[in-house]
Amino acid sequence: MPLPSHRRLAVSATLIAALAAGVVPATSAFAAPSVPVSPTAAETPAVPKPDMAGVVAALDSAMANGAPGAMARFTGPDGVRSRTVGVQDRASGAPMDVQARFRIGSVSKTFSTVVLLQLVEEGKLELDTSVNTYLPGLLPDDRITVRHLLTHRSGLADYTNAMFEKTVPGFEAVRNRVFSYQELVDLSLSEPRTTEPGVSYKYSNANFVVVGMLIEEATGRPVSDAYERRIFKPLKLLKTSYVHPDVRIKGNHVRGYLHPDEAGGALVDSTEQTVSWAQSAGAVISSPADLNTFTSALMRGRLLSPAMMEAMTTVTPTDATNTRFYGLGLRRYDLSCGTQVYGHTGTVQGFYTYAFSTRDGRRSLSAVANTSNHGAANTALGGTLEAAFCGKKPAAPATARSAALSTAGDLTVLPAERDLPERN
Repeated sequence: MPLPSHRRLAVSATLIAALAAGVVPATSAFAAPSVPVSPTAAETPAVPKPDMAGVVAALDSAMANGAPGAMARFTGPDGVRSRTVGVQDRASGAPMDVQARFRIGSVSKTFSTVVLLQLVEEGKLELDTSVNTYLPGLLPDDRITVRHLLTHRSGLADYTNAMFEKTVPGFEAVRNRVFSYQELVDLSLSEPRTTEPGVSYKYSNANFVVVGMLIEEATGRPVSDAYERRIFKPLKLLKTSYVHPDVRIKGNHVRGYLHPDEAGGALVDSTEQTVSWAQSAGAVISSPADLNTFTSALMRGRLLSPAMMEAMTTVTPTDATNTRFYGLGLRRYDLSCGTQVYGHTGTVQGFYTYAFSTRDGRRSLSAVANTSNHGAANTALGGTLEAAFCGKKPAAPATARSAALSTAGDLTVLPAERDLPERN
């Protein structure tokens, strides 16, 4: 269909530079978590050059923390810069290839959100209407709205906590299983709710399972069809696909390696799986270039109207650092240099992913490490953001933010947010 009308993590506190052109400045989002924060007007200071040495340092750190390989691709006014380290296949020894495809995990949530918001624009759904209006009797509380799902404020329990309580056995139990959406919702509803609707942020994959159900109900077609017609084809994302329940990643691809919970245990090749336990919450496959294209196009308004972009980028805090926020299926990170970036993190067995762009869409960064259940690798990979978007800067005095950071050697590290349970 035609397009609709619209950094080891912080490589260190010393890798800071001027705010990127067109980036939305800091807002008063530090207010109570229940108060949404709207983006403010863009500023236009000089754009710092990406610190690609810092990007490599972050990739190397991800490897030092258990990933067989890692890579990052940055696009900006000066063109494309990519870096790879390590291997994408431990058996063959094939080096990491920036052209290869991989499982993007919860970055899929942003794809799902774009589709749903397009349906809102078309009048087929409303954000502040009860989910049960569209899917009668599905949820036990009529107060849960479509917006609550997209903002992780529904209170629906995340069934993956119990499913992956023991990481490798849990994964092997579902590797080849095909779930229905209803089965996944039932798993969530078998556990206590985490909050009253709309009260507080609590990340849950169950929310985006229901989003998938809403998409299919509104379109009368599988969610795969909506992804293809509304995003993949219009943006020419030739290496992006949704193959559920097929277990294969076709063509040149990165193999994923899952860390067991036991220290020193052998890595498990987790590349092939249905990802049926996630579906519209995390089963998309993509490449670095395609992710750059997607986040840039989204931020430039090529997929949604200005009103929908305003809704999507209106955020509330997700932790106490005053640097991390969530909108509608979209994370916002406020970097140490003042730059704000929008996108999502992704975790699926064997893969950590970051896909972010500045609000004007002129700069984007995608990064992946082929491991999971090893949070230090995820944290290290996130350092690509600071290096890419903030560049280099001489040592600066400590700030109030540093109180929320932990220190590892010469690195100042803010632990990665979790999209799946992590036991190691």
